[in-house]
Amino acid sequence: MNPAGYSEQRMICLFSLISLLMIPVIFSQEWSVQYLNMKKCALKDSTINLSGSYKHPDRLTVTEIFWTVNPNKGEEPVNLLNHPDYSGRVQFLQKDQTLILSLSNVKHEDEAQYCIRILTDIKKERYFGYPGIELNVTELRVEIPEEVVEGESPVLFCKTTCDLSDKTDFTWYKNSKRVSESIGSNQLLLRSVSSDDTGNYSCAVRDQKHLSSPALTLSVRYPPKSVSVSISASGEIVEGDSVTLSCSSDSNPPALIFSWFKENQTSAVGSGQSFIISSFNSSHSGRYYCEAQNQHGSQRSASVSVSVKESSSSLIRVTVGITAAVVLTSVILLVFIGLLIRRKRATPSEEQKHGGSGHNKTLESPEDAYMSLEPKSRCAEYDTLDNMKRSCENTDDPEAQDPIYYNSDD
Repeated sequence: MNPAGYSEQRMICLFSLISLLMIPVIFSQEWSVQYLNMKKCALKDSTINLSGSYKHPDRLTVTEIFWTVNPNKGEEPVNLLNHPDYSGRVQFLQKDQTLILSLSNVKHEDEAQYCIRILTDIKKERYFGYPGIELNVTELRVEIPEEVVEGESPVLFCKTTCDLSDKTDFTWYKNSKRVSESIGSNQLLLRSVSSDDTGNYSCAVRDQKHLSSPALTLSVRYPPKSVSVSISASGEIVEGDSVTLSCSSDSNPPALIFSWFKENQTSAVGSGQSFIISSFNSSHSGRYYCEAQNQHGSQRSASVSVSVKESSSSLIRVTVGITAAVVLTSVILLVFIGLLIRRKRATPSEEQKHGGSGHNKTLESPEDAYMSLEPKSRCAEYDTLDNMKRSCENTDDPEAQDPIYYNSDD
């Protein structure tokens, strides 16, 4: 065999083999549909766009192109524009050889596979772009830590069941008002929280507040604060009244342990949110305060003064007692003065002791003259008329039985 002929024959066989391999490829490239994304994630109630480009043989003329859903073998696909479940919610937008499906008010029931169907002027020459785009529908939800204590820095997450997009921007709201601070694409960092951070948090995509997640309550736990004492008694407390002291505080969770103290006493005088003194008296008077406590800490209140006002009966008893004491003191004083006077009269004067005459004694004042008389010898009746005589018997002195006469000329 001629080597040159053999070489030529090999080249022909190789060329034929390459041609056979290339024929299916050429045929497959005559029809084609390419989708922008094979998987799409849409928010419930939002509007989603699905896009696909197509090619067809130049010898054919496209008479109709449309989107269909969940095609079944052996059945002619239904144009979504004519589908009862999509009525009024779909639009087709075409530019060159790109067909866009715009689906509004997305529902969970819209989760399906969406494909492009191409019809030509030759009935047997039609194309179906299968498999199509798989659409998933999701909703936003907020996730927060189960327990947040004052001073911590928790992170809140805005999550979905499928990935919306790597470039999705999230907006956060607290009590329906926008929160500007955020971290990452779907996270909100709250630095050193306090009770003021308690509220209802929700998230949305790109300021689409109408598509925000359901609000979730963040409850910040903190120890008691603003502890105060109130007194149930109205007005002044009278001895014997029932007095109730109540302790209130702001805490999360609510304080369950309350202790009562009286100033200048080392131990507690009571417990419970209310402290009752059933029969108040002066021994209970003083300054009281309470201490509220939960598992995160405790705080005491400012002290309040509680004192008793004496009743009117008590005042009357005190007044009567003082009056009786004054009267008794006066009686004792008068008796004492009388005894002094009697003792003075019973004692001889200095002149009598020395044999002097008593007629030379001079009285300094009428009062002295009056006081020098024996009280028991005085008569209750006095003669106030001139030239009238009266007698007064001294019934106490047995020696003085004869009457004594007084003359106005003496």
